[in-house]
Amino acid sequence: MNNNFTTAVIVAAGKSTRMGLHISKTLITLNEKPAISYTLQAFQLSEYIDEIVLVCREEDRDEMESIASQFSKFKCTAIGGDTRLKSVFNGIKKASENATYFAIHDGARALITKSDIDKVVSAAFVSRAATLGTKVTDTIKIVNPDLSIKETPDRRKLYAVQTPQVFEKMIYKNAIEYAVANDIQVTDDCSLLELMGERVQIVEGFTDNIKLTTQNDIVRAQIILEGRS
Repeated sequence: MNNNFTTAVIVAAGKSTRMGLHISKTLITLNEKPAISYTLQAFQLSEYIDEIVLVCREEDRDEMESIASQFSKFKCTAIGGDTRLKSVFNGIKKASENATYFAIHDGARALITKSDIDKVVSAAFVSRAATLGTKVTDTIKIVNPDLSIKETPDRRKLYAVQTPQVFEKMIYKNAIEYAVANDIQVTDDCSLLELMGERVQIVEGFTDNIKLTTQNDIVRAQIILEGRS
């Protein structure tokens, strides 16, 4: 059983620029439900999650709260900042005082499952920091500015990280406060802990946990959902 109070901070405050939509990509319809509903449902079902904070844009707040209010673990919304990092920062400030862990998740990863949430959160309880990730199967090239190949890293050492990324409260707060104060920009939350010299454990996830980024991802997500049902 869970003896640690874990707040899920679900970040859904992006502008969906690459999707080419006028609405948040987390509000698009997947098999007759808004994408964010699938995200919220998975965290609702996890026995390791105690509450949910949903970070969104001001213009989406009413609709997001209407959807999220259907889930008993939903605590409140927070308004996103002008960067992802500041959006997460706004979210963790809304967590309950007795929270001991934060599970940071991209709202656009609507296909996350309860079992993957359980795996990564329980791993974080042991290691203090953990993330879902999958082995890289393609050959990756590091290139020069002119796009000529510089080198080929060993793909056996490469993982594509996903979310949720789960961290013990104090080590994460120290890292994010340092990054915000020094205007450090990172593409994921694990990078914050790496900057502070902290160890982060990777937990093997599934490639189904895709992020809705382009129109093609919508089609793929619907196929995956139909396969599950």
